[in-house]
Amino acid sequence: MARMDVIMPQMGESIAEGTLSRWLKAVGDEVKRDEPIFEISTDKVDAEIPAPAAGILAEILVQQGQTVAVQTVVARLETDKAAFAAGAGVPAGAAPTAAAAGGPPPRSEGSAVSAPPSHPSAPTPAVLTPSGNGNSFEERVRTRSSPLVRKIAAEHGLEITAMQGSGVAGRVTKKDLLPYLAGGAKQGTAPARAATPPTMASMHAPTGVESHGPAPEAWPGDLVEPMTPMRQRIAQHMSQSRRTSAHVTSFFEIDLTRVARIRAKQRASIEAATGYKLSYLPFIISAVVEGLKKFPIMNASVSGNNIIYRKQHNVGIAVALDWGLIVPVIKNAGDLSLSGLTRALNDLAGRARAKKLDPREVQDGTFTITNPGIFGSLMGTPIISQPQVAILGVGAIEKRPKVITGPDGEDTIAIRTCAFFSISFDHRIIDGAVADEFLAFVKNSLESFPETGN
Repeated sequence: MARMDVIMPQMGESIAEGTLSRWLKAVGDEVKRDEPIFEISTDKVDAEIPAPAAGILAEILVQQGQTVAVQTVVARLETDKAAFAAGAGVPAGAAPTAAAAGGPPPRSEGSAVSAPPSHPSAPTPAVLTPSGNGNSFEERVRTRSSPLVRKIAAEHGLEITAMQGSGVAGRVTKKDLLPYLAGGAKQGTAPARAATPPTMASMHAPTGVESHGPAPEAWPGDLVEPMTPMRQRIAQHMSQSRRTSAHVTSFFEIDLTRVARIRAKQRASIEAATGYKLSYLPFIISAVVEGLKKFPIMNASVSGNNIIYRKQHNVGIAVALDWGLIVPVIKNAGDLSLSGLTRALNDLAGRARAKKLDPREVQDGTFTITNPGIFGSLMGTPIISQPQVAILGVGAIEKRPKVITGPDGEDTIAIRTCAFFSISFDHRIIDGAVADEFLAFVKNSLESFPETGN
């Protein structure tokens, strides 16, 4: 036999654990080298993980839904197919299950439910051996807790590496910090694990305060389904952002008739050059980047009592997926032409839907654009993506009757291509006048967009 370990990969320097969300192969299946065999979900991105070698999937050690530390062995491949065929292969207890064969276990839709299902027990963390050099893997895992945990610890003078957390591999979580903040525990003593999972915090309550009122219970006939790891992260990030930033939203109607004409002229040449159709979004990104240069506070972050003005203009574009939402980032978007933006947009969106993004491609955004208008929404009040301070929402682009004043001063009604744009901003550092000036600049840029090359 020639067994090869398949490990939980480290998808980015700051990522210490991953959730095995789905097996794409079952025990006994033959796999090719670099063929995807399982999917993982991390703090940054969902991805398909390829097989390190060709062979047969001999053992599955980590089941769907389990969260384990990076470098944990999740499965073993038998690279000697003859040995596996001769009966050397499947050990006791490694028979394929419904979960291992891909997709969640079957359930009876609409079956009667008298109470919520019990929560599965947490997976046993991998045993880690200290390196003995003062920078052990355990210490690095604890230090790589979530940005929110590190921020809270820094603000209160807590040393994460001195704590034994309740997360995977001793990772310190937010609930581990709460006893220290309340003065009920000494640093270095691990808080007891909660008997039940924490409930979602109210967006109106301070950090650490649970939702008001009792948790809802399932009624007979209800369907109870646990949140996916991605949905849990979205819920946490959105709630945290509402608690962190003082959200205000302003709206402008923008006439995109000129952009529509330029787009029609350049569409064929850009499609020939890139293989992708030219949408309105590259024009909007181009105008937004120019606005960020003119109003740098819109491209900033808040760090305590300091304001960080970002010199890079990294624009995140929200991409709706069948299973959630992800925001890949176009780095240094101001350096790209309409063709370059078209290529980057479609490449990132396509790989996001195929779970092929690298974690670095969803990090370091400085401003975000979301486009709910593609679903018909006229306008909205999007939530800021932390630690950014603003997000632009683009409503449905459609033809509308508008009053136009001609050169002779006479008003006429004309058909124009228009959309409502919204800017949600952090009122802690951005005044309403500045946000409106920024969006007015974007409006003027789009309504007078130059007919340049692509």
